[in-house]
Amino acid sequence: MTNALLRNARLIDPEAGTETLGWLRIEGGQIAEIGAGPRAGGIDCQGAYLAPGIIDIGVKVGEPGERYKESFRTAGRAAAAGGVTTMVTRPDTATPIDTPEVLEFVTRRAQEDAAVKVRPMAALTKAREGREMTEIGFLIDAGAVAFTDGDAVTTDPKVLSRCMTYARSLGALIVGHPQDPGLSLGGAVTSGKFASLRGLPAVSPMAERMGLERDLALVEMTGARYHADQITTATALPALSRAKAAGLDVTAGISIHHLTLNAFDVGDYRTFFKVKPPLRDEDDRVAMVAAVRDGLIDIICSMHTPQDEESKRLPFEAAASGAVGLETLLPAALRLYHAGALSLPELFRALALNPARRFGLAGGRLQPGTPADLVMFDPDIPYVLDRFALQSKSKNTPFDGQRMQGRVLRTWVDGAVVFDRQNGAQA
Repeated sequence: MTNALLRNARLIDPEAGTETLGWLRIEGGQIAEIGAGPRAGGIDCQGAYLAPGIIDIGVKVGEPGERYKESFRTAGRAAAAGGVTTMVTRPDTATPIDTPEVLEFVTRRAQEDAAVKVRPMAALTKAREGREMTEIGFLIDAGAVAFTDGDAVTTDPKVLSRCMTYARSLGALIVGHPQDPGLSLGGAVTSGKFASLRGLPAVSPMAERMGLERDLALVEMTGARYHADQITTATALPALSRAKAAGLDVTAGISIHHLTLNAFDVGDYRTFFKVKPPLRDEDDRVAMVAAVRDGLIDIICSMHTPQDEESKRLPFEAAASGAVGLETLLPAALRLYHAGALSLPELFRALALNPARRFGLAGGRLQPGTPADLVMFDPDIPYVLDRFALQSKSKNTPFDGQRMQGRVLRTWVDGAVVFDRQNGAQA
């Protein structure tokens, strides 16, 4: 069913920055009409919140090559349960997504198995090795929405500048991972007293600033469109601010883990808290929340990175980095709302509207004529998270056993219900 009337809902409009009690009508898979106040008939949302579906940037799916960690089917189910209606996926798979043929395989698998929309990114260089540019034009034709080597930072600035110049000529977006690879090599936590007390190999926050400064200099030189996948340290913010003030086509994102957790959460070597870049000091976390509120950081994402049990049950420095986040992105983000740090329209500006704008995707807005990709949620439902109840095939969440507040009630993609908590429906 792609036609419906949803009434008595609190409509979150990130574009207008408003929260209004009203109704929304879906017709033919699109938002047909929106209004304020009461309306007869249809589905009574009973005062629940209704917002544009989340567009999650940088989702890792284990196809091809690591399907045992996450498949498109399980990632799609987790996304639907988390209110994520579009996954923008990473190319850092076991077989990198660096040719049109691999990209077409991934696209076909996603269409067959995923309950939500999937928009793939492709590798910037062949095999993500930083030596030779991929066939960017052909990859765009095959459906790539952006180009990135993920955390495999290109060390040769001449190679990266050539990639940027060619990408600019095609209007392609490059997604960078701001990190100086030499300074950050082997780092498992952020440097400081805590790292020293735990005896863990650490990386200075300056590595992020150095990586960002280099990338921004190349953006200035080439005029490329550039998005920093994660800015997590206060020391990097002035460079980002200067680049935006200078008119460079630059945006930045941050993971929900860096907005809601800090370096002390590592505790007694808890490897579910090992992410890349590592969790930062509390002062950095607070600065990042302020940067999101002020619009300096544009996008909040999950950086969903599934890892199997064996790769996490190792000494901290040897354990794999990454955490799953599709299903916990919204509940974790609601911590910022409950703390009074961000309003719901501000949250969904970073979760839905800005990702749609930056990656050229339909959605992210509550406007007639846009796709009916929607999430209905109650921000106040309390519960304790059980990682084994997650839909993801891998269960490496840092929120396991933590008290959460906020549940997704229903998710629509193109007007069709893909998740319904009350009726147990899951696409």
